Amino acid sequence: MTFTREELRKLTIPALVALALLGAGIAFVWSGNAALADANRSLAGAQAERQKATERLARISEEEREVSQKLDIYRRLQALNILGEERRLEWADAIARIRKQRELLDLSYRVDKQRLLLSAPGNPGNVDLYASNMRVQLALLHEGDLLRFLADLRESGNAYYGVRRCALTRTGQAATGASIVPRLRAECDIELVTMIDRAAKR
Repeated sequence: MTFTREELRKLTIPALVALALLGAGIAFVWSGNAALADANRSLAGAQAERQKATERLARISEEEREVSQKLDIYRRLQALNILGEERRLEWADAIARIRKQRELLDLSYRVDKQRLLLSAPGNPGNVDLYASNMRVQLALLHEGDLLRFLADLRESGNAYYGVRRCALTRTGQAATGASIVPRLRAECDIELVTMIDRAAKR
């Protein structure tokens, strides 16, 4: 099929319009692909940021849980009166007070030199557990006096009092109407335990 010069002249404008439209279409497709690529890059960046934020939140939650656990342990240790240096004067005052309140007839004690029980390395500090053995001898009217003495000692604080051993023996003395005579003697070994964080002492 052949076109005349007149027909070709008439088709020039539509052909130019078609070429312009085709060029515009190609430009739109190219810009659309570029916009899609940008959008995909932005989405990937947003997803990466979201992943990082999720990981940070998980780390923060884990750290909060660890802090809460450590705080709970610290409070338990505080309740046991185990934290800090030995308080020997307070121990002596507590025993004197208990002896007077309970009207114990005869009570003597000796506290041995403090010794290291355990050194536990940790983060951020190292924790040392110390113990001093206290040997207590007391005269009793009955077994209940010993149980009350030990309970009073624990409630007095200033250390954690762990009873290692108590031995009861009969005195063999007969009760008389004129005076109260102890029927039993007790000898107990009691550990006075304290905990020191060496990092906190610096």
